[in-house]
Amino acid sequence: MFRALALAATVAGASLLGGCAIFSPFAMLSPTECMTRVMYFESNRSSAEGMLAVGTVVMNRVNDRKFPNTVCGVVGQSNQFAPGVLWKSMKEGRSQALARQMASRVLAGERHPGVRDAKFFHTQGYSFPYTNMHYVLNAGGNSFYEKW
Repeated sequence: MFRALALAATVAGASLLGGCAIFSPFAMLSPTECMTRVMYFESNRSSAEGMLAVGTVVMNRVNDRKFPNTVCGVVGQSNQFAPGVLWKSMKEGRSQALARQMASRVLAGERHPGVRDAKFFHTQGYSFPYTNMHYVLNAGGNSFYEKW
């Protein structure tokens, strides 16, 4: 009941600002939480290299004006990452701890050198007939590519 009232107050407050604020249910997630979640759900959960590569793609997007300029903005983009990446529950344990550790490293500036400027990836093993996909790395069950 209290949460429902708090949500209603937040939405009402946003509408009082004349549309200047946009309410998002994920607005309270930190960059570390968003990065941890995308690494956890998008890479082989035991591969630090794969998590680092996914995090590098997220940061490449953050630094590109064609994408949102925040980690949570990038991770929350519709149809870009695993469904439910920002709201599904993660199992406590080694995989979640590794994802959190790798998220901290990426947010501190570490990047996977093999990813280079890639801003896209898909599950390794799939192939597509497009000629604009330049593959740069396979890691953590994903194939990373640049669009040319």
